[in-house]
Amino acid sequence: MATSRPTKATAGSRAGQANRADRADRALAYLESAKNLTGSACALGGLALTFTGLAGAYWPVVVAGLYGAGALIAPPTRPPAPRFPDPTSRLDGLRKDFTTLREYLTQVDLPPAATERLDSLRELLDRLLTPGWVSEALAQDPEGIHVLARAVHRDLPESVDTYVRTRWWTRMAPGRQDPEEQLMRQLALLHGEVEELVAGLREAEEIRQQTHTRYLEDRGAENTYGTGTVPGT
Repeated sequence: MATSRPTKATAGSRAGQANRADRADRALAYLESAKNLTGSACALGGLALTFTGLAGAYWPVVVAGLYGAGALIAPPTRPPAPRFPDPTSRLDGLRKDFTTLREYLTQVDLPPAATERLDSLRELLDRLLTPGWVSEALAQDPEGIHVLARAVHRDLPESVDTYVRTRWWTRMAPGRQDPEEQLMRQLALLHGEVEELVAGLREAEEIRQQTHTRYLEDRGAENTYGTGTVPGT
C-alpha cells in the first residue's frame, strides 16, 4: 500500500502556521511586558491631559510621545533564571541506590575478614548518607558526592562481583593470586578513600569554626576601640 508523502504546499502551510503562531506569542508577550504596561500608563496620563484641554490639538503626539517615553524607561524583560536540581536531591537518589547495593551485598558469600572490612565501609557510607547535618555538609561538596556515587555505583559492586567470578574460576583452575587477597586490598583502598572524604568534611567544619572565632574576636576589638577603651588597660 502506497504511503502519501507531504507535498511542498503542505510543508509550506505548516511553516506558515508555525510562523503565525510564533508572531502571536511574541505579540502576546509584548502586551504583557513591563514596557507596554508602563507605556500604556503614561499614555493614559496623556489622555487625561487631553480631556483637561492641556494637550491641545497635538494630543495624538502627546499621547504617543508619553507612551514611547514610558516604554523606554520601563525595565527590560528579565528572562527567568535557570533552576537546577538541589544538591540534596542527588543524595536522595544515592541513598536509594545504596539501599539496593546493601540488599545485593547481603546475598553474597564473602570470607569473614572481607565481611568485616565490608561492614566497616558500609557503616561509614551509611553515616555519610543518613539525612542530617552531615549529609547537608556533604551536599555542598560536589567532589565528595562524586566519590560516594563512584563507590556505590561502580567500585564496590565491581569489587565484590569480580571476586565472586574469580573465585569460581580459581576453584576450577588455581591461579597465581588469591582472589580474597585482591578483594581485601580493594576494600582497604575504598575505605581509605571514604575516610579521606570524612577528614575533608571535618577539616571544612574546623575551618568554619575558626573563621567564626576570628570574626567574633575582630568584632570585639572593634567594639573596644569604638568605646575608647584600649585593650589590656
